[in-house]
Amino acid sequence: MKKRFSLSWLVFVSRRFANVDKKGRGALTSLLASLGIAFGVMTLITIISVMNGLQMSYIDSILELSSYHIRAKGSTTADLVDFISYAETDNEVLACSPFYEGQSLIAADRGRQSGALIHAVNPEICNKDAGFCKELKLVDGSFDLSEPDYAVIGEELAYELNAFVGDEITLVAVSGSSAVSLIDTGRVYTVSGVFSCGYSGINSSFVFVSDVNKETLFGQDALPVLGLKLKDSASDGRYIARMSKAFPQLSFESWRSYNRAFFGALRIEKNMMMLLVLLIFVVVSVNIFNSLRRIVFVRKDDIAVLSALGAKKNEIQSIFIFQGFLTGFAGAVPGTALGLLLCINIDKILLVISRFSYHLKHAFFKIFAPGSVQYIDQSMMYNIFASVPPRIILSEVCIISIFGVFASLIAAWAASRGVLNLSCAEVLRDE
Repeated sequence: MKKRFSLSWLVFVSRRFANVDKKGRGALTSLLASLGIAFGVMTLITIISVMNGLQMSYIDSILELSSYHIRAKGSTTADLVDFISYAETDNEVLACSPFYEGQSLIAADRGRQSGALIHAVNPEICNKDAGFCKELKLVDGSFDLSEPDYAVIGEELAYELNAFVGDEITLVAVSGSSAVSLIDTGRVYTVSGVFSCGYSGINSSFVFVSDVNKETLFGQDALPVLGLKLKDSASDGRYIARMSKAFPQLSFESWRSYNRAFFGALRIEKNMMMLLVLLIFVVVSVNIFNSLRRIVFVRKDDIAVLSALGAKKNEIQSIFIFQGFLTGFAGAVPGTALGLLLCINIDKILLVISRFSYHLKHAFFKIFAPGSVQYIDQSMMYNIFASVPPRIILSEVCIISIFGVFASLIAAWAASRGVLNLSCAEVLRDE
C-alpha cells in the first residue's frame, strides 16, 4: 500500500504542477522539448531504416551471388565430391554450388575494354539455388548458359563495354593456371543476358559463364570452390566448426571473414550516422535541463511547503524526474509512429520531393536563365533512394525510442538535483 500511495501522490503532485504551468512559459518549453524528442526519434528511425535498406541490399547481393554463406576448398577432386554428397543430404544446407572464379580483361566489338570477374557456374544454378535466382534480376535477355560460348554480364559492365544481348565479347586475358595462356583472342562469348542486383560492385564487374569452360579458362587441374547457402546465415561459425572436424582435409571460410573489410566499413558508416543524429537528443536534453532548472527555482516555495508537510527530498526530486519522463514519452511515442509512417511511404515522399525540386529549378531558370531550361533534369539520386525499400528492424526502433525517453530522464535528474540543496527553513524564512 505504501508504494501505491507514494506513486499516486507523485502523479497527483505532477499533474497539479502541470495544470498550473499549462499556459506559462514552462508549458511552451516542455512542448518544444517533446517536439525535439519526436523529431529526433522520427529522423533517426527513418535514416537508420533507409540505411539498413541500402546496406542489406548490398549484403544480400554479395551473399547470394559472390561470397555465399560459406566457401569450401579442397586439394583433391575426391574430397570435394564427398563433401558435395554430404551437403546435399544435410538439413542445414539450402544449396551447395561448385563454381570457378578468376579475373579477366574483356574487350567488346566496339573497341571498349574493362576488367571483370569471371564466375563459371552450373548452367542450371537458377533451378538449384533459389536465393541466387531471386537476387539476380535480369534486365535484358535470360540467364542462358546452355551453350559453352554464352555469357551473362552485369548491367553496368554492359554499359561500360557497350555490349548487350546478342553482342560478342572477348576474354582477352584470364588469370588461370600456367596451363592456360594468359592472352588469347580466341575466347569469344555471346552475351545472352544482362542482369542487375543490389550491389553496384557486382553489376560493374561480374560475368557468368558455363562451367564447361573450366579447362579453357582455368586449366585442366583447376578445382572448384564450393559455395554453401545455409538456412540460417548466422549459424556459419557453428557449422564451420562442425564441418572442420568431419572434413579436416577441406578449408572453410565464412562470409564474415571473406567480406570483413567491406562489412566493417558498412558498420562504421552506420555507427557514425547514428552518432551524428543522436546529437539532436543532446540539444533537446540541454533544453529540458534548462527548463526544469527554471521550474525548480520557480517552485522553491511549493517545494518548501511539501518538505514541511513531510515529503522527503528524493520524493520531491522524483516529481521533476517524472515530469521529464512524461516530456520524453510524449515525444518518443508520436516520433516513433511518424518515423514508421515515413519509412513505409519514403518512396512516395522522395518522388514528390524530386518533382517539387525539378519544378522549382525549372521556374527559377525560366525567370533568370531561359536559355538553360532545356538542360534541367530531375535528380536521379531521389529515384535511386526511392527504389531501395527501407528495412525496419524492431530492436533498433525500440532502442531509439527508449533512448529518447532516457535522454529526457537524465536531463530531468540532473536538473532536479538542485532540490536536494534547498533548505525548507531558509525558504520559509525568506517568505
